[in-house]
Amino acid sequence: MGGSPRKRIGVLTSGGDCPGLNAVLRGIFCASEELGWEVIGFRDGFEGMLPDGGDYLPLTRENTQGIMQIGGTILGTTNKGHFTAKVAAGEKASISEEVIAKASRTCRDLDLSAVIAIGGDGSLSTALQLYRAGFPMIGVPKTIDNDLEATAMTFGFDSAVACVTDALDRLHTTAASHKRVIIVQVMGRHAGWIALWGGLAGAADMILIPEIPFSLEHIAETIQSRDAAGCKSTMIVVAEGAKTRHGQQFRKQSASGEWRLGGIGEMLCQEIESRTGKDTRVCVLGHLQRGGDPTTLDRILGIRFGVKAVQLAEEGKFGTMVSYQNYQVLDVPIAEAVHHLKRVPPSDQLVETARAIGVSFGDKAVHG
Repeated sequence: MGGSPRKRIGVLTSGGDCPGLNAVLRGIFCASEELGWEVIGFRDGFEGMLPDGGDYLPLTRENTQGIMQIGGTILGTTNKGHFTAKVAAGEKASISEEVIAKASRTCRDLDLSAVIAIGGDGSLSTALQLYRAGFPMIGVPKTIDNDLEATAMTFGFDSAVACVTDALDRLHTTAASHKRVIIVQVMGRHAGWIALWGGLAGAADMILIPEIPFSLEHIAETIQSRDAAGCKSTMIVVAEGAKTRHGQQFRKQSASGEWRLGGIGEMLCQEIESRTGKDTRVCVLGHLQRGGDPTTLDRILGIRFGVKAVQLAEEGKFGTMVSYQNYQVLDVPIAEAVHHLKRVPPSDQLVETARAIGVSFGDKAVHG
């Protein structure tokens, strides 16, 4: 054990779940234990800071043993509630002073030296507001979309890509057997990293992403050209936020009345069948991309992020976020992380690699 004064830190997982969260928690607990610190985990994200005395789980060697390889989070999470600080890209909603005061009282009562918030863009926006209100906040980036500019990679992304790749591997055979077009709709509201990486790894013939507007005419022409060249099946990966060349995105209204991205796969299915006469099917992966065991990369990245977060707490570097750059785990101000989304540049080397092997992005016809 280290000789540092005994401290207590809090940790929470906020926003959407993803593989690797438990690996971060394991890293935080083990690194803290080496320093002789206590760790408490707030249940259900920031919401766990609101009840009198807090709603939390003390992290121990027993309840963190064997969790690294398990998906989800043992603490629970939510992307709703009193701390929703970011409601859409570029849209921020302030947390009420009453809520901040309750959370602050909880932190004082528990005598917390630091609070580590593990989350994506919205959760880190909340962490930034709390830091500016005087909380000793440290951020850990989490998003399967890999769309935070301040870090080269987030844990959860590799696992999501592996899910897409596995789905494509399975769907290739049924597409070839029936000579069908199969569309795989994946997550990616504002950035197409999952579609790009998963589509390339899974040998998709067409990848449609938000950053490269597509034309239905070019898509149909590419499919017909492939058919004429003897390629009787076509695999298409489309990010849920992909746009037509007219800037149109596709949304569905939920039971609560909220509009959410969705439906682009069905639209493409109908349009392709109408324009080409090809039998077409759509597979929406949805939350399959968030579930399951984390890949080896996400386990290691999660552990490294957790350890770095504790090191930042030890150094008193509050208002910072763990960041992965050039194979090193460093830190950046949280403010830099929440102000910029990382999108796929249309001239990205991976895009050019895909084009070089004949993959279409729907912006021009590709002839087989």
